[in-house]
Amino acid sequence: MSTEVLLLAGTRPEALKAAPVALALSGHPLLRPMIVHSGQHVGMVEQALSAFDLRPDAFVPLRREIGSQAELVAGMLRRLDELIVRRHPAVVMVQGDTSTALAGAMTAYWRGVPVVHLGAGLRTGDLASPFPEEGTRQMISRIAALHLAPTEAAARQLRAESVPSQRITVTGNTVVDALQHVVAANLPPRSKALLELEARVNADQGRIVLVTVHRRESWGAPLDRVLAAVRAMVDRHPDVHVLLPMHPNPSVQAQVSGALQGHDRVWLCEPLDYPDLLRALRQAALVVTDSGGLQEEAPSFGVPTLVVRDHTERTEAVDAGYAWVVGTNDTRIVAEADWLLGSHLRLPSGQNPFGDGQAGQRVVAALDRLLGTGGVSAHTPELVSIR
Repeated sequence: MSTEVLLLAGTRPEALKAAPVALALSGHPLLRPMIVHSGQHVGMVEQALSAFDLRPDAFVPLRREIGSQAELVAGMLRRLDELIVRRHPAVVMVQGDTSTALAGAMTAYWRGVPVVHLGAGLRTGDLASPFPEEGTRQMISRIAALHLAPTEAAARQLRAESVPSQRITVTGNTVVDALQHVVAANLPPRSKALLELEARVNADQGRIVLVTVHRRESWGAPLDRVLAAVRAMVDRHPDVHVLLPMHPNPSVQAQVSGALQGHDRVWLCEPLDYPDLLRALRQAALVVTDSGGLQEEAPSFGVPTLVVRDHTERTEAVDAGYAWVVGTNDTRIVAEADWLLGSHLRLPSGQNPFGDGQAGQRVVAALDRLLGTGGVSAHTPELVSIR
């Protein structure tokens, strides 16, 4: 029997959530982690893993000419199939709802290798929002052998879709493990833009608002409205400085630059590495985002979050009072930001509804039960802090 656990990662969020699993597997007597970079976002996966002293064990070379989803997935299918045939892994673990996750799950399923879905059960119920992520995660759920749900709400959703309970394990979200690991390391900042911003904010006795925008369904007019709201927010609050790490997509970068470049309190920068992103998040007075990751991370630091989407699959943050779903209407975004910034609201920190930092251990225990590779599940920590 193969003892290799193939951990697929093609984007930074996937790498961050796979890293705690790789670390938890590192001391396993039988199972061996193998981190595979799908080639989707070259450089971002390596950057994320470096914060954990990890690197990809294999890289899938891709040739992209037109940048379409079909081209990306088709290229990965062929290369991942070759890798799975060559390595014969015990399982293939995919994370979330990316093109990498879809291609990896399909390839493993076709080759008869059990698919393990990390971060399973997230739903909005709207196939157009987020697009194409909602459809991707639903498709993966149909073929997964093991569903690692981050919360009980995600597990309930899977059971409502007739996924057998014995195939579902509530683990917590491994991004909380990742966050705690990186914060404990206390790495020095690397971003020149972040250091310059901190110096300016300290001199002005100002505040930082962290903004991230990239969702495909927001491209065009919705993103224009969000960016108009960000500019208005800065103009209305003279002590506020906006930090906006720009997404690598050239279309998104052009739209962001066109709307915000030139404002002396808007700081546009390249994507921050993960330790610097957490450093900025810890200092932020407010987060404005369409990112799933920041919705999961901000509660650890008690930072209020405006979710500039029509729906969120991470309702736990909303239910716990850490996040507000405000859509892309610029008037509403400005009004909510005015209230949060005007009240100087700070929420309880260290009470993240998505996890307690022990998810990696629970994932390993679930793999042991699936594969029959050990009795470590008897020592699995109880999931006590997820509400």
